[in-house]
Amino acid sequence: MKLKKDDKVIVITGKDKGKTGTITKVLPREGKVLITGINMAKVHIKARRSGEKGQIAEKNMPIQASNVMLVDGKSGKGTRVSRKMIDGKKVRVAQKSGNTI
Repeated sequence: MKLKKDDKVIVITGKDKGKTGTITKVLPREGKVLITGINMAKVHIKARRSGEKGQIAEKNMPIQASNVMLVDGKSGKGTRVSRKMIDGKKVRVAQKSGNTI
């Protein structure tokens, strides 16, 4: 997976198409990522004590990694990512601008 925590990404498909955010958690086994403020779902919380009311809260749900694209630092638009060897290290490179990430 070419996405990492704290990467700035843009959603390219789905109900949140066009929104941007930063990755808070990467789930490589499922191929999903958690992004702040993206793919929010309403979750019903049961009352824990008698007399207390239940609640409806919003929870951040994972989104498929193929539905997001890394934001290029130069143009601010989505870009594909490749890897190159620079000084003996593997580095992620933005396809549009050629900048290292």
